[in-house]
Amino acid sequence: MTETTAGLASAAPATQHHACTPQGRITRSLLGYGVLAVPFYIGVSLAQALVRDGFDLTRHEWSLLANGPGGWIQVLNLTVTGLMVVAAAVGFRHALGDGRASRWAPRLLAVYGVALVAAGAFRADPMNGFPVGTPDGPPAHPTLSGTLHMVAGGVGFLALVAATWLLAGRFRHEGRRRQAALTRATGIAFLVAFAGIASGATSPVVNLAFTAAVVLTWAWLSLTSLQQYRATV
Repeated sequence: MTETTAGLASAAPATQHHACTPQGRITRSLLGYGVLAVPFYIGVSLAQALVRDGFDLTRHEWSLLANGPGGWIQVLNLTVTGLMVVAAAVGFRHALGDGRASRWAPRLLAVYGVALVAAGAFRADPMNGFPVGTPDGPPAHPTLSGTLHMVAGGVGFLALVAATWLLAGRFRHEGRRRQAALTRATGIAFLVAFAGIASGATSPVVNLAFTAAVVLTWAWLSLTSLQQYRATV
């Protein structure tokens, strides 16, 4: 949401030295999950991508890691991360106060969290040679699990994009134009990258662009959660 971590630090109110209210402590704890979800999800996913036999970051989406031996790790990763996002969404609802964005942005973030849990419950179909022994290209006959995985992903991603647009409008209304512009740009970048991967394109450029957009959006969520955490008393 800010241009740099330093920019975030300067934009956010200084951390209060006095004790938080009981409600503030609960809110900060919930927002903390939004900060932790990012390194947890990205770290676990990348660690698997680097050690799983046959996985290629230029060809395979992280969701495919839920297949094959050790796939339970990515299932657990998606589930735990999704629950963290839901917790953070509750924290946002308490922290943002009144207004349309304060009501709907947390709800949309919660939808994204639930979608992550669903994406873990319904595994993506093996494809593009992963796990090892899988034919190249998309599955000839998508399974129900694979179809539900795609539906969950689509709903969750669109909810996340909508949340960025609502929050961008709020930031602009509050006079935080740089934060608004960067928040909106993050949503647009993620939407474009998702459209590319959803089109069925399998080129390394499209796949890497989608991965980069995922990392960017997660970073935005982490920094936004951190800012609200620091502003809560």
